[in-house]
Amino acid sequence: MIRIRNIKSANSQAVAHYKGHTQRENLVRIYTGDVATSTRPVVMHTLLGSCVAVCLYDPLLRAGGMNHILLPGGCEDCTGTRFGVHAMELLINELMKRGGDRRRFLSKAFGGANVMNGLKTATIGDDNAKFVRKFLDAERIPLVGQRLGGTQAVHVYFTSDSGKAIVQSVDGSQLPRILHAENSYWRTHHSDNIAGGEITLF
Repeated sequence: MIRIRNIKSANSQAVAHYKGHTQRENLVRIYTGDVATSTRPVVMHTLLGSCVAVCLYDPLLRAGGMNHILLPGGCEDCTGTRFGVHAMELLINELMKRGGDRRRFLSKAFGGANVMNGLKTATIGDDNAKFVRKFLDAERIPLVGQRLGGTQAVHVYFTSDSGKAIVQSVDGSQLPRILHAENSYWRTHHSDNIAGGEITLF
C-alpha cells in the first residue's frame, strides 16, 4: 500500500513538544512507507531505527515534505514507497505538484542506524544511508543537514514552513517498538520481489 499524504489543513489542537520547545502546530506522524508534503505550517515526525527519512524543503515556497524509507534502491516491478528510489521520486514529484521548484530544494536526512550494537557487519541501515547520500548527490539536491548511521534510534521532527529539523536520541524503552514496527512492515510486504535475496534489517 502506498500512502501519500497531502496536508491541506491545520489542527490547532495539536501540540508538539520537543527539545523544550512547545508550539501549537499540526503534528503529523510519518509511518514506514509514508510520503507527506505540505504547504502549510505543520510538524512532521517519525521514529527511525535502520530506516531513513529524507526531508525536502523549498525555502521560497516555504513548503516541505518527508518520507520514511525501509529499503535502499528499488526493483524493476516494485513501486512501494518503502523502496528508496520510488520514495524519493514520489517526494520530489509531490512537492513539485504543490508549486515547489526542484532547483531550490534543500534536503536533510536522518536514521540508518545499526541499533543492534553486537552487529559488526554492514546492515540495511548502512545501505540506506549510502543510498540517500548517493541519490541526493546525483539529483543535485544539497544535503544541508544529516544524522545518518551510528547505533542509536532517533525521533525526528521536521517543520514544513521553516525547514527546521530537530533530532532526539531514543531511549532504550522505545527501541522494541521501533524494531517491531520496521520488522512488521517488512513481513507485511515481503511478497514483493526484492533483488538481492535475504534482507537483514538490523
